[in-house]
Amino acid sequence: MDDYDFIIIGSGIAGLSLALKTAAHGRVAILTKRRRSDSNTAWAQGGVAAVTSIEDSIELHVQDTLVAGAGLCDEKAVRTIVSHGPSAIRDLMELGVTFNERVLESGGRELDLGKEGGHSKRRILHHEDATGREIEDRLLAAVDKHSGIKILENHMAIDLITTAKLGYTAEDRVVGVYALEELTGRVKTLRSNRIILATGGCGKVYLYTTNPAVATGDGVAMAWRAGAAIANMEFIQFHPTCLFHPQGKSFLISEAVRGEGGRLVDAQGREFMDKYHGKGALAPRDIVARAIDAEMKRTGAPCMYIDITHQPAGFVRKRFPTIYDTCLRLGIDITKDPIPVVPAAHYQCGGVKTDLEGATTVRGLFAIGEVACTGLHGANRLASNSLLEAAVMAGRCAKAVLHPRYASYQQEFDLPAWEPGHAQDVDELVVIYHNWDEIRRLMWDYVGIVRTTKRLKRASTRLLNLQREIQEFYWDFKPSTDLLELRNLCTVASLIVDCALARRESRGLHFILDYPELRDDRFLRDTTIRRYA
Repeated sequence: MDDYDFIIIGSGIAGLSLALKTAAHGRVAILTKRRRSDSNTAWAQGGVAAVTSIEDSIELHVQDTLVAGAGLCDEKAVRTIVSHGPSAIRDLMELGVTFNERVLESGGRELDLGKEGGHSKRRILHHEDATGREIEDRLLAAVDKHSGIKILENHMAIDLITTAKLGYTAEDRVVGVYALEELTGRVKTLRSNRIILATGGCGKVYLYTTNPAVATGDGVAMAWRAGAAIANMEFIQFHPTCLFHPQGKSFLISEAVRGEGGRLVDAQGREFMDKYHGKGALAPRDIVARAIDAEMKRTGAPCMYIDITHQPAGFVRKRFPTIYDTCLRLGIDITKDPIPVVPAAHYQCGGVKTDLEGATTVRGLFAIGEVACTGLHGANRLASNSLLEAAVMAGRCAKAVLHPRYASYQQEFDLPAWEPGHAQDVDELVVIYHNWDEIRRLMWDYVGIVRTTKRLKRASTRLLNLQREIQEFYWDFKPSTDLLELRNLCTVASLIVDCALARRESRGLHFILDYPELRDDRFLRDTTIRRYA
């Protein structure tokens, strides 16, 4: 059994930032189920939203966030996170993160700020169109300099160990985690009284997503099984513009393309967003995604298009080098051709319910980044507020986990080793892959951008059967990453459906045809659910 002062599960911006802020105060382990650089952060293109211009203000950023959140944001959370944004940016820059600048007529330089949907001002700091990769690389480089931080690659957390699971009747708290070392198949027992989930989102629960393969909702599923409160999982943000190409699956066409004048058009080049919202192509994401979905269904077209060909070719290549190069390899010259796009699952606005220090309802368990529900996003995330939230909450959580009420907790529990029982090696991988595919197709067809109560109930019934089948499979066979991800996907899919059925109104990202125009004040609250066992 290995002991650590802090165990962080996840190696994106949230987990790495927290590790750097706690490394001087104890032994830190970062668990990442694949390579250290595999995270949603590394895929983030657009940038970080923060107030850095004299033409902008904290209040404007707050109001933009509240409007996008469709009445469900926690205003205290919004003000706290937005107001700490500038200092979080400074921290990143001190670690070597560089953001694009532009040269002024006076010869000076200033940050080159982008604009995205829902923002009233230019406030998106970016590193070309690969901001997340820049942040990930710089944070990993900083982590490598700390001898007190140990990164355990190819280690997948299986389940949290709590005092309740050990049979203690006193206050339930987290005391450790079981983790599968994929290369050996051995399950390790890791002990800590401070465990932080920074596992990102759950985009892979849907058939089409902009997320990487690691986004299987592991943190939410583990927290649910440990008894933590989960909130607002019905609000899954579909990015309006995922590249539509058979060799370009999951490739995001950044919202920044629209921010720089990209027009949303149909196959004939006709713009259509003005009939859906006054801000046109720069409307909030939920509106744009539904508009594209509606146009595809109305016309029978397989996709819509972003057209930025009216901008100078040199500007497009310089501003969007990653998008330009990727599309060009697929035969699309974005300086001359419109880009075919479709909506795809992108971001979970709900998650493990936390306070503004990242603490969950289980003592000693924290959650930061996309896995957490702080109240910042409400019913719809404002573009580029995700990296902002992760950076700010890492700093706030670091102060919380260093508080004496956690650091002075001395009671040690004997943690049992993983008991494999009579489990055998998995010999029917086809069952795992079939169930994986069925869940993702079911969620896309029944729990997508536009929903109905009838389809949600059908999804619920099928997921209950799948959960029983997967649980039987889980107990009969030795754990593997594929099996554990399938188990988590099914759990998270069920949580999304349960939350969606509980919200009998249309609000933000949850659009249900049974209540198409209804925003009912009785539902002006979080959808919070908790497992009691």
